[in-house]
Amino acid sequence: MIFGSVCSGIEAASVAWHPLGWRAAFLSEIEAFPRAVLTQHYPTVALHGDFTTIEAKHNESIDILVGGTPCQSFSIAGLRGGLADERGNLALEYLRLAHRLRPRWVVWENVPGVLSSNEGRDFGSVLGGLGELGYGWAYRVLDAQYFGVAQRRRRVFVVAYLGDWRRAAAVLFERHSMSGHSPPIRKAWPDVAPSLSASIKGGGLGTDFDCDGGLIAYAIQERAVSTNLESGPQGKGYQPDVTYTLEARPNVQAVAYAGCVRRLTPRECERLQGFPDDYTLIPWRKGMASDGHRYKALGNSMAVPVMRWIGHRIAEVDRVLSRNAA
Repeated sequence: MIFGSVCSGIEAASVAWHPLGWRAAFLSEIEAFPRAVLTQHYPTVALHGDFTTIEAKHNESIDILVGGTPCQSFSIAGLRGGLADERGNLALEYLRLAHRLRPRWVVWENVPGVLSSNEGRDFGSVLGGLGELGYGWAYRVLDAQYFGVAQRRRRVFVVAYLGDWRRAAAVLFERHSMSGHSPPIRKAWPDVAPSLSASIKGGGLGTDFDCDGGLIAYAIQERAVSTNLESGPQGKGYQPDVTYTLEARPNVQAVAYAGCVRRLTPRECERLQGFPDDYTLIPWRKGMASDGHRYKALGNSMAVPVMRWIGHRIAEVDRVLSRNAA
């Protein structure tokens, strides 16, 4: 499989899909530090800036177009300008690029806020645009915590196939388990794991410290301990689980352990996103990359394990199609 990646960031798709034997025909990113990361890891791959200038005649044909266009105008934490915002309108530019390149598959990612932006009309415009281009589509909210990383990261993924919507649906929805969870176990166990029992959901609206139950570390966000449930960067004054979403914010995420508070290290953030250790530790401006640049780039990225799962599902659907065509 050959894919093209836009709004590439630090390129979760390439990290996820390399084990499948897939390769990138081109990447596209406008921010300086992520571009430096891409140059460091993918020096032989064409690197574009503004993806709206990419033309089919300048690139080899691709099987998949993948990208997560800017989310700020759709996020509930922003002004919610939607498609009327310059950044939000890049979702439509993404469709125009798909029209020019005509890949068989399209994968698009954004925040859950896109579902309600402009009362759902913005998301409907994106899906309607795919339909007008001849793509059958399916969408699903996927949470990274169910794909092997210790982070609650819910994102909307749209998968589209040129022609048949059932093939797109087969990628995102498993026949036997719509959520991807293992079958329930009915056997009774004497105790619940401490990291599961030590949550606000099990101890009322106090803090996790009131019901720690042996929890090793606590996730902390700005103003996470508050009596105002509407405060905090997620619109909540408390952290409901032991994991939380990494964000491209100047406020450094932190953990509490053994009575002390420390920030998460960039390496820990890489692990929370599924990247190799020190993936973002690159030469940068007469030295090595600062923590701030690494935090921002990682907070903007997709989670690698989620992208790997989508890649495996696309590969499986393609194998079935090839077998049926033989």
